[in-house]
Amino acid sequence: MRRAPLALSRLRAIRPRPYVMDAALAAVVLFAVSLQFLFPDEGGDPLSPGGFLLGAGTAVPLIWRRRAPFACAAAIAVFTPAMALYHRPPPDVCFGGMVALYTVAALSTPLKRRLMLAGWLTGAAVTMALKEHAEPYEYPFHLISLISAYALGAFARVQRAYAVALEDRARRLERERATETARAVSQERSRIARDMHDILAHAVSLMVVQAEAGPVVVRSDPDRAVGAFDAIADAGRDAMVQLRRILGVLREPSAPDGRDPQPTLAALPELTGLVERTGLRVGLAQTGQPRPLPPYVEVAAYRIVQEALTNCVKHARATQATVRLDWLADELRIRVQDDGVGLLAPQHTGHGLVGIRERAAACGGTAEAGNGNGNGNGNDGGFCVAVRLPTASWGDEHPGGGRRRSGAGTQRLLHDP
Repeated sequence: MRRAPLALSRLRAIRPRPYVMDAALAAVVLFAVSLQFLFPDEGGDPLSPGGFLLGAGTAVPLIWRRRAPFACAAAIAVFTPAMALYHRPPPDVCFGGMVALYTVAALSTPLKRRLMLAGWLTGAAVTMALKEHAEPYEYPFHLISLISAYALGAFARVQRAYAVALEDRARRLERERATETARAVSQERSRIARDMHDILAHAVSLMVVQAEAGPVVVRSDPDRAVGAFDAIADAGRDAMVQLRRILGVLREPSAPDGRDPQPTLAALPELTGLVERTGLRVGLAQTGQPRPLPPYVEVAAYRIVQEALTNCVKHARATQATVRLDWLADELRIRVQDDGVGLLAPQHTGHGLVGIRERAAACGGTAEAGNGNGNGNGNDGGFCVAVRLPTASWGDEHPGGGRRRSGAGTQRLLHDP
């Protein structure tokens, strides 16, 4: 695991430093300037130590071209015309000036870039006109060479800025991806926490009620005691089965549909039968024509009924509860009401009603809860949970974009602790 960082550190150690590279570049420019001394033309300008020193002045400042590009170009701009005026020999090509203009165009501010380009072009034209008495064809060569060096520096500056922008965008996208991943993980954990709460709260509540009733009737009514213990065992086995399914999905995200831990409304009779073993009579009624629901609505409807019945067993002190499903044209209405004490008892601080509200809101529905006022079944008191869920997905309601329908998502929980 440590070999990669070690290799990178070695590469950084052997990579040339900027000063070393610039010193080598200055040496190359000095060699190019000295060629006219080493191979002088016949009848050309004589070689002199002063001319060599002025030529060196057009190359040596390049060592500091990255640290101070404008000062480097200004220094070379002084030595180059001085070399032309000294004329022993004059510069044939402004090698140092082209490198300096490239550096200024790549690293300096806009004002310094423009000033240096204008100064070099003006100085070159004046020198050629007054001292060199250059031919007309020589002007384009020298001026275009300077402009080309400047253009290459500007191109390098744009390329570097583009690379920096790409790196910044990649870092930003990576941060956004990490944020989205963290949000998805948080949402998935919340969903799993709700499912675990629904499964365990329901099963444990049934087992606690039956366990408390078992010792009371074990002598007076052995058959009823046996039924209570059987209910405890069934509730425990059901909870274990559902927990295994959830944990199996967590271990294998690509598990087949047969391992989906989410129940459906078809399992409501089994749920009500299990609740009735606690001594709470549960009536199940439906009106309208049942039809297939989107999977998330199906799961939410079952969990809402399960949570409402769990609250009846744990807190309502009820003897009877009614579950009513009303299938309308575009929504499913769920009503769970008991004949217990309602909110006259001390309020419970759990999260059951909050979970009902969140599940309804996630489907684009609404949820209401409070003391019951009668539902036509003889229950004049107790507690009532009323939920409305859309029977079509948001994409079916809005084929253009799957947006939420108008008004969906409003939740109202009366007396929600």
